[in-house]
Amino acid sequence: MATECTAYRDTKGGLHSTPEKATLADLAGVLGRVGEEGGMTAGVAKLLFDKREEIERVFLEHDTMLASQPVGSVEAPAKPNGVAAR
Repeated sequence: MATECTAYRDTKGGLHSTPEKATLADLAGVLGRVGEEGGMTAGVAKLLFDKREEIERVFLEHDTMLASQPVGSVEAPAKPNGVAAR
């Protein structure tokens, strides 16, 4: 007999048994490959998920610092290779 089940879909369309697993899959997708063979990606995604509150606090503090600086005193954003844009 068929039964009903609840599943959660990640951005790529994969089905997961819990919202956390779907979110972790999305985080891993955003991160891309981390490490030599990409084996660290799932662990980093889990760490980001678990530390979400602290991470959001740090970004909020960062945004507050930038907002309090006088106009024109903000450094140019870094290019992807880490070199400051000019």
